[in-house]
Amino acid sequence: MPTTSPFYHFPSPAKLNLFLHIVGRRDDGYHELETAFQFLAHGDDIAIRVSTKREVSLITPLIGVSNEDNLIVKAAKLLQETTKTTLGADIKINKVLPMGGGLGGGSSNAATVLLALNLLWKTQLSYQKLAELGLSLGADVPIFIHGFAAFAQGIGEKLTPITPEECYYLVSKPDCSISTQTVFTAKDLPRNTAKLLATLSINEIDINQCHNDCQTLVIKQYPKVANLLAWLVEYAPSQMTGTGACIFSRFASEQEAKRVQALLPLDIQSFVTKGLNKSPLHQALTAIEAEVNH
Repeated sequence: MPTTSPFYHFPSPAKLNLFLHIVGRRDDGYHELETAFQFLAHGDDIAIRVSTKREVSLITPLIGVSNEDNLIVKAAKLLQETTKTTLGADIKINKVLPMGGGLGGGSSNAATVLLALNLLWKTQLSYQKLAELGLSLGADVPIFIHGFAAFAQGIGEKLTPITPEECYYLVSKPDCSISTQTVFTAKDLPRNTAKLLATLSINEIDINQCHNDCQTLVIKQYPKVANLLAWLVEYAPSQMTGTGACIFSRFASEQEAKRVQALLPLDIQSFVTKGLNKSPLHQALTAIEAEVNH
């Protein structure tokens, strides 16, 4: 085998929390959730080539994040240690997802690296094992590993497949970044929403009637989020995803979503995309596996 392989490109998609109910708090400080995840046809691009040196090199460091703290590097090293592979990797990321937006960018990056290197290093771990590894990096990593839209319980790791409508979304972000840790440690965060599954089956849950328990807290503390949300709800059903700061607005057509996007204030970051019930990463993995094994 040569010292280096070609670079292979893997999508690292965003996710939405279509709702987020906090139903309790565990003794270890983690929160018990009920939420629905859906993927977006929009995300970062991660390029990886295998190296015979047992080093993980992130060629494109992110501003404000040391390589050692980056979930990309942590995921690669975790897989190395777990599988005892003698191989390494050179990794590049084209980062388009905003940090502190609630779109799961860091978790998605970690999952993409675990799945991609499991393929390229031929370490052959199951999705279940990769999800367990990923959970140690972040609560949202397993959803990206498994790659199907899901109703999630626990801290987000107990997943049941669902098929919400794959509609078009306008995703907007004001000029602020929100720390997930800050939101989840806030004293006045609601932590006792009634469990949906205590009285309903998954098929009976109307996602559009659910809410985000973090939203009230965030709009009190971040006026820019409050103002953007108030503006967007005039045009379409709109809600914060995760702990924010991104807000998603639901539309029946791409054309209508882009019409409202064009009206947004100039200081608002935004994109229009489609909701997906299967992760684009998993479609790419199938194609690259065929190429690698050719």
